[in-house]
Amino acid sequence: MGGGKALVVGGGIGGLAAATDLRLVGWDVTVLERSPVLADVGGGISLHANGVRALDALGVGEAVRAAARPQYTGGTRAPDGSWLIRMDGKAIERAAGVPVLGVRWSALHRVLRAALPPECLLTGREVTSVERTGRAGAQVSLVSPARTTPEARSEADPAPLEADPAQMEADLVVVADGVHSRLRGTLFPHHPGAVYSGSTVLRAVTDRPIALPSDLELTWGKGAEFGHITFVDGHAEWHAVLTSPPGVRYADALAAMRDRFAGWHDPIPALLEATRPDAVLHHDIHELVTPLPCFTAGPIALLGDAAHAMTPNLGQGAGQALEDATVLAAALASEPTLASALAHYDTVRRHRTRTLARAARQAGRAGHRLTNPTLIALRDTALRLTPSRPVISTFLRHTRWTPPSLG
Repeated sequence: MGGGKALVVGGGIGGLAAATDLRLVGWDVTVLERSPVLADVGGGISLHANGVRALDALGVGEAVRAAARPQYTGGTRAPDGSWLIRMDGKAIERAAGVPVLGVRWSALHRVLRAALPPECLLTGREVTSVERTGRAGAQVSLVSPARTTPEARSEADPAPLEADPAQMEADLVVVADGVHSRLRGTLFPHHPGAVYSGSTVLRAVTDRPIALPSDLELTWGKGAEFGHITFVDGHAEWHAVLTSPPGVRYADALAAMRDRFAGWHDPIPALLEATRPDAVLHHDIHELVTPLPCFTAGPIALLGDAAHAMTPNLGQGAGQALEDATVLAAALASEPTLASALAHYDTVRRHRTRTLARAARQAGRAGHRLTNPTLIALRDTALRLTPSRPVISTFLRHTRWTPPSLG
């Protein structure tokens, strides 16, 4: 079908990728982002082969590679430092054609922003509702609470404050407003929404470059996981996942992590020592345990965490949002009607993401969620006895994905 007008709600990784992909297949796209300023915040992510292929499809793969560091060495350890699984990053690269990449979230976001004309991205716009119109399109209602002063506006968005409309219409609306999506609740009012996964995560990027013995590691202990990835500038991001009731917070999160992981192997103490106390981010992990019955509603498509928020145990959150964006754009380019394109998108993406969400949940239960010492010992023994080939095969199973043509 020919291109039309699209609104993308949410300027995260998935929203920006969707906007770029849609422009590649001829759509006029506007991104509506709630935050008044798109600052370089966040930690880091590991991009697997499927995510990198999606970035290649939208034309920014080389720019992302230049900003990323291949993760060739590492694996999974026990708290005493003994190895449970060794990661052979070169073997993964040979099998997948792409290495695992460690990249700052902010660097990936900058690359995706640079792929869009500045006028496509409107910040400080909070979308409060979305509904179908009688003209085969959709309409969003929005307010601009963050745009009360000229200083709050993005440099790329010089429109006068009084110019903001209360509603905007489009042929297609892409909902990419995250795990706690407000619009998902209006489209599927009987769905329970995102629920607490039982785990909370603290993360930070080191304040300085740090020499580490490996690129990417996870360590599984009783009810906890500590991991790191490394960046091209020598800095690293660490994360600590804890089995915890929701809402628990620490007066000094960094000190609490030093206490929690006291006695765990190097380089965990060094990573914590290289971190500023005010750099630690903390959030509870939520997921859509109950899958959505559909990723579309008329001319409205949900994408990324808004559609299928999953736990981070497979490192596939960003990758699945990037896949969503590519599949949606390809369907719009190849199908004869908007309805058939969205039906194709829904069928393909619901099946894929449901499988991965289930696998991620199971990985968490077998990993950091375990607290029974006997089960932990059995798991650790089984992992130590597993040959490398089936480990690599299991790893690659979730990353096997070929992007559809956008042409």
